[in-house]
Amino acid sequence: MSAPSPATDTPPSLSSPRYWLSRIGLALVRGVARLPLPWLQRLAGVLGWFAGGLLVTRRHIAARNLALCFPQLDERQRADLLAANLRDSGRMLVEFALAWFGSEAKIAEIPCRVDGLEHLERARAEGRGVLLVGGHFSHLELCARLVSRRIRISGMYRVMDDAVFEQAVLTARLRYAQAMFTKDELRATVKYLKRGGTVWYAPDQDMRGKESVFVPFFGVPASTITATHHLARLSGAQVLPFFHRREADGGYTLRLEAPLANFPSDDVVADTARVNQAIEAMVREAPAQYLWLHKRFKTRPPGAETIY
Repeated sequence: MSAPSPATDTPPSLSSPRYWLSRIGLALVRGVARLPLPWLQRLAGVLGWFAGGLLVTRRHIAARNLALCFPQLDERQRADLLAANLRDSGRMLVEFALAWFGSEAKIAEIPCRVDGLEHLERARAEGRGVLLVGGHFSHLELCARLVSRRIRISGMYRVMDDAVFEQAVLTARLRYAQAMFTKDELRATVKYLKRGGTVWYAPDQDMRGKESVFVPFFGVPASTITATHHLARLSGAQVLPFFHRREADGGYTLRLEAPLANFPSDDVVADTARVNQAIEAMVREAPAQYLWLHKRFKTRPPGAETIY
C-alpha cells in the first residue's frame, strides 16, 4: 500500500462561510463611506462619545501610556486627555472608512492644508528618494490619502490578519498610492527609493523583532525598529518628518518638515533615537489624536518590569 499524500493547508476561498461576518463588516464600512460628508462628521462625533464605554480594555492601556508619558500632568488633566483620546479613537473608525472607500469627490470636499512641500521638491530636484516618517495618529490613513492628492506616494504597511479586509483595503490603497510594501519587502522599497520615489510609513509601534533597539520615547525605553536608518543608508533617501492633525473645523493640516540633517549616521541606535524624538515632538502638538490604545511599551528591556 502506498503511503498517504502529505496534507496541504489550502486557504479557504474568500467566499467561504468562514468570512461571512468579515464581508458583512466590510459592507458596513463601505456604506459608511457613502454617507454625505456632514453626516460622516456627525457620526464620527457620536462614535467618539461611545468609544470610552466600548474600549474597556484599551482604555486601561491608554491610561497607562499617558501616565508614563505625561507624568507632569495631574490626575484630572490626564483623565481629561484620556477622555479626549477615546473620543478621537471613535472618530477614527469613520476616517478609516472615508480613507479607504470615500469617493474622490468626497475627499476633495475635506478642508486640507499642506505645508512644507518645498522640502520634498528640493529632494526630488537632487534626484533623491524621500522617506516621510510619521506616527500612528488616528487619522493616518485619511491623511495619507489627502497628501496623495498633492504628491505621488507609496506606503509601508502590516498585512491584516483578516483576509477579506486585507484584499479590500490593499486594493483601495492602491487606487491612490503608487505601491504598497510590506515590512519584508525591504529590497523592493530600496529600489523604489533609489528611483526617486516617496514612501510614507510610521515606525512607532512595538513590532517585536531582531531589527529593533531600545531608545527613549517620552523618556521610556521603547522597542523601536531600525528600518528608517537602514532604508536611508541603502537608498540614499532623505528622511522628512511628516506631521498631520485634525483641526476644530473638521479639516486637516499636513506638514512636511525639513529633512533630518546628517542622517543616516554610522550609529543605528542614535539614528533610531532621533526618529523617536521627531515623532514625540509631533505627538506633543496633538496628544489627544495619537494612538495611545497601542501597547507601545509591551516589549521591555531585560530585567525590566512589565507595564501592562
